[in-house]
Amino acid sequence: MEQIPAEVPETAKQAGEVRARWAWTEPSVWTERMLAALENGVKGGQWFSLIDKVYAKANLMRAFERVKANGGAAGVDHQTIEMFEARLEERLEQIAESLKDGTYRPQPVKRVWIPKGPERKEQRPLGIPTVRDRVVQTAMRHVMEPIFERDFAEYSYGFRPKRSAKDALRRVDDLLKQGYGWVVDADLKSYYDTIPHEALQRGVGQKISDGGIMDLVEKFLRQGVMETMREWQPEKGTPQGAVISPLLSNIYLDPLDHLMQRAGIQMTRYADDFVILCQSEAEAIRVLEQVRQWTMEAGLELHPEKTRIVDATQPGGFDFLGYHFERGTRWPRRKSEQKVRASIRGKTARNSGRSLSVIIADVNRTMKGWFGYFQHSHRTTFVGLDAWVRMRLRSILRRRRGGRGRGRGQDHHRWPNAFFAEHGLFSLTVAHAKVCQSSSEVTH
Repeated sequence: MEQIPAEVPETAKQAGEVRARWAWTEPSVWTERMLAALENGVKGGQWFSLIDKVYAKANLMRAFERVKANGGAAGVDHQTIEMFEARLEERLEQIAESLKDGTYRPQPVKRVWIPKGPERKEQRPLGIPTVRDRVVQTAMRHVMEPIFERDFAEYSYGFRPKRSAKDALRRVDDLLKQGYGWVVDADLKSYYDTIPHEALQRGVGQKISDGGIMDLVEKFLRQGVMETMREWQPEKGTPQGAVISPLLSNIYLDPLDHLMQRAGIQMTRYADDFVILCQSEAEAIRVLEQVRQWTMEAGLELHPEKTRIVDATQPGGFDFLGYHFERGTRWPRRKSEQKVRASIRGKTARNSGRSLSVIIADVNRTMKGWFGYFQHSHRTTFVGLDAWVRMRLRSILRRRRGGRGRGRGQDHHRWPNAFFAEHGLFSLTVAHAKVCQSSSEVTH
């Protein structure tokens, strides 16, 4: 006789739904009971007794696994991930004990300078915390992130689970098509370096009342910075390169997100990069003044030269997350295209000794990755870039025949476009046409 499955209890169904909604959380921390509390809300909106979840062995082990997967260099203690792993059990036990008794002290962040922009002439600072500190901050994030994520505003996309820059871009594109043509293109001046510590701690304290967690947040905010044997302690800002910094920065801007949302203002934010789309110039002027007032009260500053009001239906447009939006269409902003050209230029030196197939495979990796993000650009974006890549490859082949200079003249007949297609060169133009065709078929 066929067995009839028993009906799944309603409570079990609900628990399964909750787990599905919070599937991205760390299971060694967020048990079914804790997820139920997260879903239903805790008394007074305050979470207590969390530090023991941070130093739990299972959480620290998962934190190390994530740090290892992300890679990265050694910090000021010169300890690599491999060195840390060689005595993993011992080191995690030491971390747990120091977190438990409150003696944990972050080490200074090592500051190095890396080239900035496609020309690589400018430099920007990069902070490298020690492996030990990265493990602790990851364990902290496992505990803290869901608590704040529960109430973060809907149209904030940066460094959040199951959200991406593409989601933010899609929303901006939709709003422009709906007639929100006036844009407040805002820029927070040195945001990560200027967040006031005390105000940020108050923001964290609105949901977390665990003294151990709050003590750790303060220690990481005040950890030193080491640069060429000189150490100093920042008075403002979140620690550069820190695992916990994106979460802290989102916590600080969340009140602005909700202020805009309650007022029905269409703001789209990705980390410290945001635009506000309005239906009239008067509305844009009014909204900009609101944002200026909020940032001033929050101890932040709008960049006086980079913050502006734009009519997106006219020439000029605005940039957002690597794209340039103008008159109903979008394409990669100039720096985005310069960056991919610089990358390909480095792979296609005329004196390269690699075989053509190896060079093309290397170029394809860059082209496919770039296209994955910029595939929704206007079609004219891709024709010129494809032609430029083929010119770079023809220049290599010309050099190997004893010629000089870039590919030109008879080189186009000697190595036509079909030659590179036969050798597997990825075509942005062809890929874009396929995306457009697929979109058209879905629409119809």
